[in-house]
Amino acid sequence: MTSLGFDFTPDVRPLAARMRPTSLEHYVGQSHILSKGSVLYRAIESGRCHSLILWGPPGVGKTTLAEIIANYADAELIKLSAVSAGIKEVREA
Repeated sequence: MTSLGFDFTPDVRPLAARMRPTSLEHYVGQSHILSKGSVLYRAIESGRCHSLILWGPPGVGKTTLAEIIANYADAELIKLSAVSAGIKEVREA
């Protein structure tokens, strides 16, 4: 799209998605397990974070942390809600 001679592509994602942290340095909270030098922090930085269950109420950063881990590990993230998924969906994932 061109406006006043400048090319730009509008980002139509919700504000929360655009502002979501993409690195451990920008992730806020959970300092008791994610402080620099902690076991989990080192595992994520090295890209060797294996199985992990993230549990908690909505809005605390579970999905954001999962995306950061996948980014560091250069891995595909498959999002699955335990509320709406059954065994069939888990097996297909």
